[in-house]
Amino acid sequence: MKFLLKVNMSVDAGNAAAKAGKLGAMIQSILEDLKPEAVYFTAESGQRTAFIFLEMQDASQIPAIAEPWFLAFNASIEMHPVMVPADLIKAAPAIEQAVKKYG
Repeated sequence: MKFLLKVNMSVDAGNAAAKAGKLGAMIQSILEDLKPEAVYFTAESGQRTAFIFLEMQDASQIPAIAEPWFLAFNASIEMHPVMVPADLIKAAPAIEQAVKKYG
């Protein structure tokens, strides 16, 4: 299943990594382990933020995905299942059934 992982890095932890010259290497190392489909970086609420799209086969993978960010950057994370257009098309019958029953 595809997931969106949103990572908000602590400003203090990110600054410390940047000042030590390790910010890019630490992020690169984590991403090499995660093997995401896509990654986008921005700032959100004054924090370094990454939007990472990845495949997760089992909920037991959550610690391996989250812990590096917690440990390296004192980050807060959110995980959200996402769909590609083909998934949405596949879901159409369930949506129609919900409309008939609850709409």
